[in-house]
Amino acid sequence: FAGQINGSSGYEEAAGQGLVAGINAALKIKGEDEFILDRSDAYIGVLIDDLVTEGTNEPYRMMTSRCEYRLTMRQDNADQRLSKKGHDIGLVSDERYQKMLDKRAMIEGEIERLKNAHITPKDETNKALEEMGSTVLNKGLSLYELIKRPEITYEMTEIFDPEREDLPKYIKIQVQTEIKYQGYIKKQMADIGKFKKLENKKLDHDIDYSKINGLKKESAEKLNKIKPDSIGQASRISGVSPADINVLLIRLKAGDLNG
Repeated sequence: FAGQINGSSGYEEAAGQGLVAGINAALKIKGEDEFILDRSDAYIGVLIDDLVTEGTNEPYRMMTSRCEYRLTMRQDNADQRLSKKGHDIGLVSDERYQKMLDKRAMIEGEIERLKNAHITPKDETNKALEEMGSTVLNKGLSLYELIKRPEITYEMTEIFDPEREDLPKYIKIQVQTEIKYQGYIKKQMADIGKFKKLENKKLDHDIDYSKINGLKKESAEKLNKIKPDSIGQASRISGVSPADINVLLIRLKAGDLNG
């Protein structure tokens, strides 16, 4: 029903909106703070933010290409991204939440272990690397750095690490993913940090944007219609330019806007 009245299409899109609507209805009855998923938390957050800031003239479908943070919003880490949020509002049991914490600890522990496990340029080591189609060693190297090589997988390094614990397959895959894309993930986390900074600059819903000098008339009309929650959300409204956002930031800093 939430999906129908918001003009979206598809069972998943409707279910996502209905879930968040139901959660917030329950929280409102209990007198608790609203539950918000933002664009860096989940695809549901992207979906809702798009519908709020851009509206829709045709049925909206949630595609991965709509998300700026696809590298950190993967299906294999959904539990790590969302379990705490679910646990805080009572939707995730203590047992399930603990399983997620145990999984995260296993991943982090194995990554740390690989950083401290080193191989040296011995003949048998270099021969094995050649057979794997990889470059031979001239100096010692950690298994963590070795797995960063495109042609080397986590499983392949077992030959150099015979005493390693036999971890579940899903742990191995996530360890490998986080190691291989560590540089990109680090950059994306920095981008998310900048995004969160703008999201935390809150805007009151009773601001009359038509009275703010420096805003284009079109921008003021759209801002008054949508009433964004934050500077970040305002920046994603179609037709609101970076110059308009700078005006809002200056006025916010000067204390001319309540936020």
